[in-house]
Formats: sequence, C-alpha cells, structure tokens
Amino acid sequence: MKPEIIIRDMQPEDEEFVGTCTHVGELEEGTASCWRRIPWLREQQQYGLRVKVALINGRHAGFLYTMPVEIAPCGPKGCNLMAIQCLSATKAAGQGVGRALVEAAEEEARRQERKGIVVTAYYHDFWFMPAYFFEKCGYSRVGEIAEVTDVGARIYMSNKALLWKVFDDSAEPPRLHKSNYVFEPVAGKVVVDLFTTRSCATYDVEAQRVLEVVDEFGGSVVLREYCADDPKVRDEYGLCRGIFINGKAVGWGAEAPRSGVRAEIEKAKQQI
Repeated sequence: MKPEIIIRDMQPEDEEFVGTCTHVGELEEGTASCWRRIPWLREQQQYGLRVKVALINGRHAGFLYTMPVEIAPCGPKGCNLMAIQCLSATKAAGQGVGRALVEAAEEEARRQERKGIVVTAYYHDFWFMPAYFFEKCGYSRVGEIAEVTDVGARIYMSNKALLWKVFDDSAEPPRLHKSNYVFEPVAGKVVVDLFTTRSCATYDVEAQRVLEVVDEFGGSVVLREYCADDPKVRDEYGLCRGIFINGKAVGWGAEAPRSGVRAEIEKAKQQI
C-alpha cells in the first residue's frame, strides 16, 4: 500500500530542506551557502510565489515552487500563466511525489486565476526537470531549442523544451527566452560577465565562487554581474545563468569550480 503523501505550503521547519535543495553533502563550502535562496523565496510570496513541500510519514520527500510567469527569473515569456521554476524529489521518494507536487502547483495556478501553467524542461538523461515526466502529467510542448554546454573537455547537448497545460482556451502560448548577450570589451582587461539568480541554489553557489575568484585577480579583471531576479535584466538579456570570460561562454554543468574559473581567467589574460 502506498503511503500517504502530504503537500503543504512551505513552513519555517521546511526552509532548511528547501534552501539546501539537492546539495546535502555535495558542496565544499557546506549547505550554508544555499541559504540566500530562502529570503528570496519569502520576498516573492507577496507577488504570488508559492513553495509546495511534500512529506511522506512526516519526512521531507520533495518540493516545487511556482510563480507568475511575468516575474519568474528563468522565464519563459508569457502572460497570465503560472510557471513551475523548480521541482525536486529525494532519491528515496518515488511513490508519486512528483506528480502530487505538480498537481498542487496546478491547483495554485487556478486559485490565482491564471489561464494555465508552464514549465521549462529538458530531454536528457539527467534527473532535473525531465520533459518526459511533465508530458506524462498532461503537458504539451509549445517550443524547443537545442542547448550545448562546454563542460571542460566534454560537450554536453540537451534539448530545452517549453511545455504547458491550459485551463482557459484564451491563454496565449508562452515563448522561450533567447540570449541577447553581446560582449563589450574593456581595453587591457579580462572581463567576466556573470548572469545569475537567487532563485536557484546551484546558480547562487556558482555566483559566489566566481566573485571570490575574480577578487583574487584585483584590478586586472572586470566583473559585470547581472541578476535575473530583476525582470528588466531577464527581458533585456534573455539569460538567468551564464559565465562569459572575454565573451566566451564557459560552464561545467554543475556549480562552476573555482579552479576552472581561475584557469579560464588565466587563459584569457594570456590572450590579451
């Protein structure tokens, strides 16, 4: 017999679980670096963000957060829709936890009188936001683009998909954001353009590491930081995550390692 799944809005006793996300035991700096996410989640509640937390037998089993698409840092573009920004379930969860969380998000969208709900998902073999799962939950695809990530010496490819479920036939289809980034050099300097958001623990940890490494180089490196928590920044650049060193995109899939960022900056210095 399947255990009962309880879904509730985030309570103070849920904040550590939500804030650290999947990073328990993973980060060299510990989980304290993930806590910047919680104040942001609290702040955004006044604008309609809701964090749904799943429990099985009183133990945390997963969480999801959803918010109006107009203010969602990672998009997409849309109007009068809710956007699922993150869905995470523990490895031991199973039991229909993910589906229960999605259904709770849909109920929230209806409660806020939104015309539908949208999610950016991926066709890949990784656990994060799998498109096939959302299709099984009744979501249909309205857009898709191929993404290429340079992870060290490995090229990783995945297809980013935009899926939605409509509650009102008058809903307008959402659109994926496209990068509008254009590199602006600074003579004699290495320039690091950092795009990030506090909405994701991974992105925030990565940003803190980049800031620390850039500081090691003093005045020889110029840092320009762009935070997609500001909808104007998100709409202007079409990015919520990215590290560009003298215009070259670099990435490691997971949080950027300090050693990798440092090596890329050193390489860029030699090319000036």
